[in-house]
Formats: sequence, C-alpha cells, structure tokens
Amino acid sequence: MFARSNFVRPALSFALRPESSSFAPLRGVRVRFRRTGYPTHYFKDPVGSDEFWKEYLALRDGARIQAGKDRHASGTFHDLIAQYYRSTAWHNIPKDSTRTVYRGVYERFRAQYGDRLVATMTARNIGKLMEKMHETPGAAAVLLKRLRQLFDYAIFLGMRKDNPAKVVKPPKSKSSGFHTWEEEQIEAFENRHPLGSKARLALALLLYTAQRRSDVVRMGPQHIKNGRIRVKQMKTGKELYIAIHPHLAEAIAACPSGHLAFLVSEKGTPFTIASFGNWFRKRCDEAGLQDCSAHGLRKAAARRMAELGMSNQLIKSITGHVTDSEVARYTRDADQVVLADQAIAILAKADLSNSETGLAKSAEKTAEKRG
Repeated sequence: MFARSNFVRPALSFALRPESSSFAPLRGVRVRFRRTGYPTHYFKDPVGSDEFWKEYLALRDGARIQAGKDRHASGTFHDLIAQYYRSTAWHNIPKDSTRTVYRGVYERFRAQYGDRLVATMTARNIGKLMEKMHETPGAAAVLLKRLRQLFDYAIFLGMRKDNPAKVVKPPKSKSSGFHTWEEEQIEAFENRHPLGSKARLALALLLYTAQRRSDVVRMGPQHIKNGRIRVKQMKTGKELYIAIHPHLAEAIAACPSGHLAFLVSEKGTPFTIASFGNWFRKRCDEAGLQDCSAHGLRKAAARRMAELGMSNQLIKSITGHVTDSEVARYTRDADQVVLADQAIAILAKADLSNSETGLAKSAEKTAEKRG
C-alpha cells in the first residue's frame, strides 16, 4: 500500500500502521500512497505524525476510481489517434522532429473532434473543414495529408472501410511561396556584403549548393573531400555529393571560421535553423531586400539551372528533389525571355538542318506531284 519514492533511502524499509502509537515521526523521508483503484499521492506531513495518519485515513477511505473513467470511447478520434501513436506505422516515421510536427497537427484536430466517432466523418465534412481553412491553405493542405494517413490506419483497425480524405482537395494557395531571388537582388546583397563577410559566405553556401537552411547550418570543412561537399539532407535523409562552385570556394577561403561549421553565431556556437533564418533575414534587410529569404536562394539556384537549359534530371542531382513536379515548383520563375531566346535558337538551328535534308526532300516531292 505504501511505496518508497526515489527520494527514500533504500535502507529504510518499514510497515506503517495507524495503531503503532509508539512510531516516532520521520523527517526527510518521502512516502507515496499507492493502491489499485486509487489515485497516487505523496504525503505532505512527516511520516508517523498525527497529521500523516489523518492524511492516510482520508486517502484510504477515499472514493475508488471508476474503471475506464479516463479511457477514450471506442471508435472515436481520441481512440484512433491514441492507438496510432502506439502503432508500428507511427514509430516507423524516421525522425523524432517529424513525429513532433505530426503530433501537433493531430492534437489540434483532436481537441475539436476527439469525441466524434471515426465512422461518422464523411468527405463532405472534411470538405467543409477545408473551406473553413481557406485563409490558411498551407495549414489546410498539411492537415489533409495527416487525415489521409490517419484514415488509412482506421481502415487497418477496421473502424472504416474507406478513406474519405482522399477525395477531398485542399484550398488553393494564393501565394507562390518564398520569393525567388532575381539576379539584381543577388548583386545588391553581394554589394552590401563583400567577400570575407559571414553574410557573403552564407549566401554562397545557399546559392551554390541549392540546399535548405537546415543543411547549410551543418556544413563545415570536414564535409569537403575531392572538390565536393557532402550533404545529407535533414528533411529527406538523401545523401548528395556536390562539386564546389568556384565562387563558393572563393567565399569559404575568404571567411575561415575555425569551427566544424562554416557559419557560427556571434558567440562562436553553431546556428540553430531558426536563429540562422532570423540572422540572415537581418542581413537581407541591410541590403534593402525585404522580400528575400534564405529559402529563396535555393529557388534562385534552380531558376538559374533552368535558364541555362539544364534538364530536370540535372537539377534534381543538385537540389535533391525526387519528382519533376517538385522541380517545376522551383523553376517556374525562370526568366521567360531567356528561355524563349533559347527555344527560338533551337528552332532556328533545326530549321536550317531540315532545309538541307527533310524539308528540302518534302518540297521536291510536292513539286513532282503538282507537275
């Protein structure tokens, strides 16, 4: 009935009875009341004192906890999400940070719909929920992805036979996401932050590796070998080996850090992802670039590669994207004029070639038929 807590010395082993009037009060000893069906409680008064026994008798005679009182009703979203957290599918998510983000989404949904039966949720209900979130389309899209995953698990448990979230579309985003840096903006930043500055090194790392800020803050001299920098992307786990661009090599040589990370804070410690983003934001503001951000340089790198006529396969080898559609989101800001000039140049060259072969022969055949 009584259990010693971690604060009780192992040598103290005793049985407590209210009848033991000769039992002297013990101070500095912490005792826990623990009994099946009753709440756990730590005693506040010295062991063996009159106040202690009064406290004990009050606990002993207290109401027993009703079985199942704190359990979630079967078939509700409370029940489904709780089971999902214990599932293999949940524990197979590779990163703790990812599970933390997912849990936040589920808990916000659970706070509103936890008592609702999973079987009663329809595609129409989810569609209305998406409509309510039209002002935050990004958050709506994230929630929809997590619901699709959750309903798949509900099918596995036998709570449903279908996944109503799969036929629902998220609201369209009115924003194109992070602004893609233009060449004039890159030049303005370089003019404000010359070679040898930490800001210039940060820009070079972002622009000439085309990686996310979460990867750039971890880059250091130890990752460079045989003229390439090794990157293991934090978001995807994908491993890349990217040749060092001459401008990046120049920026690294001009700003030695003396640390395992190229970029460190004013205290000499590595940046966190958030603190680096805030720090770089200030460097952009100093250059008069209020619309620019660290992630926009990743998009600028993809834009440059697209404007140079590189294939999606080549671009993916640098950015680490898997699908062409992912690359398309980054390259849609490619300069139309540059791409159009390239297209006409290719057409013109093809036309000259065909005039000597295919088109010329076709014209001859047409003339023969008419003759």
